Amino acid sequence: MGEPLIDEDIRTAQTLPSAWYTEMEHFNRLKSVFSGWQFAAHQSDFGTNNVLPVEHYEAITSESVVLLKGDKTACHSNVCTHRGMRVALEACTAKTLQCRYHGRTFNLDGTLKHMPEFTEAIGFPAASDNLTEFPLKQWMGMHFTALDESAQLPWELLEDRLGFLKPEQFTHDASRNRDHTIEANWMLYVDNYLEGFHIPYVHPELNQALDYEGYTTETFEGGVMQIGKAMEGDVKFELPDGHPDAGQDIAAYYLWLFPNMMFNFYPWGLSLNVVVPVSPTQTRVIYRGYVRDADLASQGAGSLLDTVEEQDQWVIELVQRGMASSVYDRGRYSPSREQGVHHFHRMLGELLDENQ
Repeated sequence: MGEPLIDEDIRTAQTLPSAWYTEMEHFNRLKSVFSGWQFAAHQSDFGTNNVLPVEHYEAITSESVVLLKGDKTACHSNVCTHRGMRVALEACTAKTLQCRYHGRTFNLDGTLKHMPEFTEAIGFPAASDNLTEFPLKQWMGMHFTALDESAQLPWELLEDRLGFLKPEQFTHDASRNRDHTIEANWMLYVDNYLEGFHIPYVHPELNQALDYEGYTTETFEGGVMQIGKAMEGDVKFELPDGHPDAGQDIAAYYLWLFPNMMFNFYPWGLSLNVVVPVSPTQTRVIYRGYVRDADLASQGAGSLLDTVEEQDQWVIELVQRGMASSVYDRGRYSPSREQGVHHFHRMLGELLDENQ
C-alpha cells in the first residue's frame, strides 16, 4: 500500500490536488461517498401529512425515496414496481399510494395492495412487487436514510452535546428555506464550512458576533464540531449543569456530518445545509430552518445567515476559478485553524482507498 493521499500529520500535509475540484473523473469517483447516512427530513416537515417524498435525496444519490408514516415511520422506494413511475409526487395525506401511470396501489407499509389487469399473470404478486424498504434512523427529531448503513455516526456523543436543545420540538419555518446554485465544486463548499480561519477576512459582521480567539474545532469519526464563542453581552446558549461546555459563552454549534450535511445550532434553533453535487464545477445547496425560539432569531451569529451565505458563495466561486490555474496544485493546512478541512480530506482519501 502506497503513501496516503493526505498526510496524517497536519503540520506537513498538503491539501487535495486541484484536479479533484475540476475533473469529471474525480467527481464520478467521489459519488460513492454519498451512499452512507443522509438527512431525509425533520419530523415537523410532515406537517399534517403522512406521505413525504424526499426530493433532495434523489438529487444526491439518484434514488427516489418516500417517507411513509403508518403504524411506524419508514423509508421506502418511491419507484413503482410495475414500470418505474414515481409513486408519490408530492407530500400528502393518504391511506394508500396509487401509481398515476397504471393504477398499482400500495399500502403505507410498502406492500402491494392491488394491481388492475394482472389476474392472468403467473407468480404474481411476488415479494419484488412490494416497495423496497431502506434503513431509517431517527435522531433528535430528524430522519436519516442510507443506501449503505454500515458507516456509523456517533449519535449518542452528539446527543450529549446537543440534546439539551430538544431539536425534536423544533418546528419547520418555510420562510427560511433557500435553494442556491453555486458555481463551484461541492468539496470547496465543505472545505470553507469546516474552518473559521476566513471569518475575519470574509465575514466582518459575523466577526463582530463571534470571539475569533475562542473559536474551536473538534474532529471525530464521521464529522466535525466547530464551536463559536459569543462576544461579551451577545446572545448565547443557556447550558444546563453538567453540560460538556458548562460555564462557557457559546453562540453557535456548527456540526458537519460526512460528507455533505451541516447542522448549525443557534439559541433560536437550527439552520440546516444539505450540499448536492451537480458537476465538477457546480453545486446546489439546500437550506432549511427549524425554530426553537423565534424571539432570538434577530440576535447574534444566528441572525446573519443570508449575509454570511452570500459572502461564502462569493469567495468559493473565486477559489473554484483558482483551481483551474496551471500553476496551482496543492496548498498547506493551518495546523491551528484548519483541522476540520484536514480531517475531511483524510476521510475522503481513506474511503476511496477502501473502495479500490
